[in-house]
Amino acid sequence: MTIELRHLRAFLAIAEEGNVTRAAARLHLSQPALSRTLRQIEEHFGTRLVDRSTHHLQLTAEGRTFRDKALAALSAVETALNPRGLKSWPLRLGHPWAALGDHTVPLLRRWDETHPGTPLELLRIDDRTAGLTQGKVDAALLRGEVTAAGLRTELLMSEERVVVMPADSPLATLPRVTLADLAAHPIALNTVSGTTTMDMWPPTARPVAAIEVTNTDEWLIAIAAGRAVGISTSATPSHHTHPSLVFRPLADAPAIPVVLAWREGLGHPAIPNLVALVHQVIAADGAGRPTR
Repeated sequence: MTIELRHLRAFLAIAEEGNVTRAAARLHLSQPALSRTLRQIEEHFGTRLVDRSTHHLQLTAEGRTFRDKALAALSAVETALNPRGLKSWPLRLGHPWAALGDHTVPLLRRWDETHPGTPLELLRIDDRTAGLTQGKVDAALLRGEVTAAGLRTELLMSEERVVVMPADSPLATLPRVTLADLAAHPIALNTVSGTTTMDMWPPTARPVAAIEVTNTDEWLIAIAAGRAVGISTSATPSHHTHPSLVFRPLADAPAIPVVLAWREGLGHPAIPNLVALVHQVIAADGAGRPTR
């Protein structure tokens, strides 16, 4: 049997979702069809790639190796088939929200000055890894713990947390807000790419309710409409202003790490240059916390 791109995409969806049913829904396939595709791949290699003995699907050692190779192969094919790549090889930098905060514009300007032959494309993708594990980008700016396998990360800085609320909220009169102050209010949670969960509060002192959304726009609208308050980082105010929103420091929550992530193995040759330049820009702009 010949392995095709559809086989790679199918296997990567299974690996990322950890569940055949969810992977099939994501690919708009039936579960039996996706299961057959997985069997075809395993028959091609003559070994099990997925351990089905547990409730949560696990990759075998061979499956993890194939996942990393499939990620690299799919990314290489998509890059090769991109019509824009005939003129240049752009470096695609993904982010789910806020990019690099106040350092975003300086980074783009410095890159254009120092690497004019390699376009840096900043792409917002509402995904836990900003499209990195799907091969949609070459590198990504991510916040919080990065748990996806097959990725390398470079710690860039830490950002303080802020509370986002409607301008007419009673909390807006406070110079600083605590987690206890928020317990009487519904909390907007971005379940796809957010860094806030109910685990931030003790089990006996959690907010009265949660409103779950799947992207930053829905999150902002829920807060602006007065349906909830939210928690984000100090990068959000400069990227997501709204006349109906105000921001206040959150006094008693840990800072959020900001990392640059990219796939292990072969990747865009300009990634080391990007890593170096990001550190230079943050240092020149005077980030509030050390990067190391």
